[in-house]
Amino acid sequence: MRMTEEESNAKCDAIRQIAYKLHVYLGTGYLEKVYENGLAHRLSKAGFNVQTQVPITVCDEDGYVLGDYIVDMLVDGIVIELKAVSSLQNAHIAQTINYLSAMKIDYSMLINFGSFKFESRKLARPRPTTPASPALCGQPPHSSPASPALCGSK
Repeated sequence: MRMTEEESNAKCDAIRQIAYKLHVYLGTGYLEKVYENGLAHRLSKAGFNVQTQVPITVCDEDGYVLGDYIVDMLVDGIVIELKAVSSLQNAHIAQTINYLSAMKIDYSMLINFGSFKFESRKLARPRPTTPASPALCGQPPHSSPASPALCGSK
């Protein structure tokens, strides 16, 4: 079942508030892993389903593996990409949107703990256009429903 815009907004608002409180508590200067551990702990305590360091494999449309990546967090169906940098850059946004496309997930948050001013952005997966977005192995290619082959199978 797909998450509605309203559901994603409510979840992202709650995640943002928890992340902000962690940012106020810890401040800047820690490695990204410290913020990841803290956010995962606080989100779990708040009742969210939290997975950290989620592996994904990006495949070509014929199933050939193009690369393996690790998503920082998956929280109730929302990809969370964390940074501990002085400011968010367009490359961070592109990375997060690529994770959405590869995982066929609609919503994500990009959160930066490295700036003195708290930064977070909610991002949405672009709607499919031609050509198809890269496939996650084990998932059917997004815009080729006529092709029954799963990524990684012949």
